[in-house]
Amino acid sequence: MSGTVDLLLEQYHRALDAVVSGNSAPMKELISRRDDVTLANPLGPPVRGWENVEKTMDHAISHFREGEPTRFERISEFVGTELAYIVELERTRVKIAGSDELVPIALRVTTIFHLEDGAWKVLHRHADPITAPRSIETIVQ
Repeated sequence: MSGTVDLLLEQYHRALDAVVSGNSAPMKELISRRDDVTLANPLGPPVRGWENVEKTMDHAISHFREGEPTRFERISEFVGTELAYIVELERTRVKIAGSDELVPIALRVTTIFHLEDGAWKVLHRHADPITAPRSIETIVQ
């Protein structure tokens, strides 16, 4: 990726490490404030707009503490003039709620970045726990 986007991804990955320790501030600095910003995390339906994204993020992050640094496996990436994306697997261990046990978390994540006023911002993040092949029956509702 380009130098500027490489720097962004380094910040983004550090912010995700803060998230698993229960600190949302670094990630919030990277999230777009546009009306079309979206977040789809494993704990609920997708949300749109900064206020909804912030509320959803705060709820999810409130469950985490004392997480280990996240390991990232890049699957794909693209950088255009105003949009960039990455597809990664994220793996970490974290203490959840009141537990003192580190538990593994693995997520399949797509993140879309948008160039806004000269700075790259997260426009969309979709994370789900599907990191290995599954049978068709697992998606039937």
